[in-house]
Formats: sequence, structure tokens, C-alpha cells
Amino acid sequence: MYTQEVATGHGLVGWVRNLPDRRVEVVAEGEEADLAALANWCKMGPAGAGVADVAVDFTTATGEFDNFRIEYGGRYGV
Repeated sequence: MYTQEVATGHGLVGWVRNLPDRRVEVVAEGEEADLAALANWCKMGPAGAGVADVAVDFTTATGEFDNFRIEYGGRYGV
């Protein structure tokens, strides 16, 4: 939920989901500065979060998203 708020606040589109091993996966599209701001926020996470590592992979945007949502279920389940 916090990731969605931060991403939306930066005008990003895409999704976030929790993985069974307690990692969080994010796919986001938007301006480079806004993506960098989200990546930097992810390195700290919300209050009380224990972030051990953040891996960032920039690829070509697909343009398939029109909002930023929380994915439930999906390929990994939640």
C-alpha cells in the first residue's frame, strides 16, 4: 500500500506485489527522476520495514499501464 502511495505521488504507473518469500516486486513506468525517487524510497521502505537489498533493472517501457495498482494473487499468490 505504501509503495502504491509513493508511486502514485510521483505520477508513476505499474504495479506492486508481495512475493511468498517476503520480497516485494515492483514494475513501474514514468519519468526517470520519478522512477529514481521510487527506487530510493524502496531502499528505506515505510516506517518499521526491514529492507535488506533493492535490485533495480531499467528496461524499455511498454505503455501498458494506466494506473499504479496492487497485484493480488497473480503468478506468485499473496
